Amino acid sequence: MELILIAALAVGAMFWMSRRNQKMQRQQAEFRNHLEVGDEVMTASGLFGTVVDADDPEKVTLETEPGGAQTRWLRQAILRKVEPPVEDEYEDDAVDGTDETDPATDVADEPIDVPDDLSSLPPAPKKDGEQEK
Repeated sequence: MELILIAALAVGAMFWMSRRNQKMQRQQAEFRNHLEVGDEVMTASGLFGTVVDADDPEKVTLETEPGGAQTRWLRQAILRKVEPPVEDEYEDDAVDGTDETDPATDVADEPIDVPDDLSSLPPAPKKDGEQEK
């Protein structure tokens, strides 16, 4: 009886894993079939490019640099779409120096006075039950 239970669990796990793989393959095929001109993509070999022609059902044309070389790739070689990097909200304002909310520019212009020794610091507070020396 235990052997039948273990076999059933193994078959169930294999079925569940194969269904997941099929779902992922369908999503990848759907992604590749809906590539549009202007999409930034990465190929399986690591080449980054922009789609300039996606009319052929089996191939796409990628441009690696603006005004640069164009190469043809199989659609199956396209691994994923690359999202443009998110710009730092302070990056643009720091260039013209108009951003006053930037914590990096919110530093006083006056120099900070750091003592050379501990003589100018106030005495440490006494702990409860500690006697004065």
